[in-house]
Amino acid sequence: MTDPNHYADMYNAYEKTPKKIHILDSTLREGEQHPGVSFTNKQRIQIAWMLDYFGVDQIEISPVVSPDHREATKTIIQQGLRADIVSHGRALREDIDTSLSCDAKWVAAYLGISDIHLKDKLRITKDEALERAVDTVTYAKDHGLKIRFTVEDGSRAEPEFLLKLCRAIEEAGVDRISLPDTVGIMRPIGMYNFVKKIRSEIKTPLDVHVHNDIGFALANAFSACDAGVDQIHTTIDGIGERTGIPALAEVAVALTYLFKSPNDFRLDMLADLSRLIEQYTTIKPYDSKPIVGSSAYKHKAGTHLAAILNNPAAYEPIPPRVVGNRRKIVFGELAGKTGASYLMSLLGISKDPETAKSVAAGLKNLRMGDVLEIPLEDRLERKIIKDEKKGEK
Repeated sequence: MTDPNHYADMYNAYEKTPKKIHILDSTLREGEQHPGVSFTNKQRIQIAWMLDYFGVDQIEISPVVSPDHREATKTIIQQGLRADIVSHGRALREDIDTSLSCDAKWVAAYLGISDIHLKDKLRITKDEALERAVDTVTYAKDHGLKIRFTVEDGSRAEPEFLLKLCRAIEEAGVDRISLPDTVGIMRPIGMYNFVKKIRSEIKTPLDVHVHNDIGFALANAFSACDAGVDQIHTTIDGIGERTGIPALAEVAVALTYLFKSPNDFRLDMLADLSRLIEQYTTIKPYDSKPIVGSSAYKHKAGTHLAAILNNPAAYEPIPPRVVGNRRKIVFGELAGKTGASYLMSLLGISKDPETAKSVAAGLKNLRMGDVLEIPLEDRLERKIIKDEKKGEK
């Protein structure tokens, strides 16, 4: 059977050899900046283990926040995980020393470089910022560390100063540079132009760290990839400062299915990762949240139910089992004859077209909205899964 996404893929214009895009997950750093979120050390270690098993490339945590964070950073580094553990701090020698005390191999340093950050937050000149950035990178490299440098608020920085600083830290030996849209102010085309300007002159590998203040974070992250970035920062469910950053589930699924980026993600863990964060934070993802939301695979309208019961791909871009979610059918005033017929079969009522029409009409006449919500019956779901596997061959 032809892939139902085949013609859409034609428009998506894939490269013959798709670029490898990495994921750095910052749930243990950015995620803890979400209001009301504070993990215990046991929770931090469990989250790190699960993220590593899922398949992210780097995991970020900040040991400079508190003694507990320092202990968690050291313990996680000792676990010998496959992912790099990136020890995050300010562009200061003392923060590099803290990372060294945790036996870090990778560090991250950030420095605000926009006019407003330099003048009103740091109260330093551009020359002083440049000197601090180079000194931090040099100090890290002199101690045998790999370092990523974040040019905080870079999307609002004076472009020539941004480039000057990037050139200087590249010359100092920085291993990665993170380009952030710190207040989420960029359009996707703006993010593309921003990254392209840096990429045209800087050879160092680039990260992208984008905020979701106006809802463009995911789009901006992938626009940055189109312009030359090869690592996206995420958190589980997108939690973080203010409105957060791109969600791990959406990035990982988009990389796999829309960008064809080669990876070893265990996508079936995504729903469990979301539930874990809900358990540890009480932050419940909204029902219609892509991939992991409780409504992500619910089908309600009559024509939708009719199609789903014949072939779920009619209204699903990817099967729910792939991401650890499950299909559900909602019966109510929008149900049609096919949905009513299926409901009758579940109840053991003998069905015929006329009776099914009557049941559908009855559901509408109740005027109670949604009456019943059920997962697809196991026998039917097994049949659907079998059909899906046939379609994949």
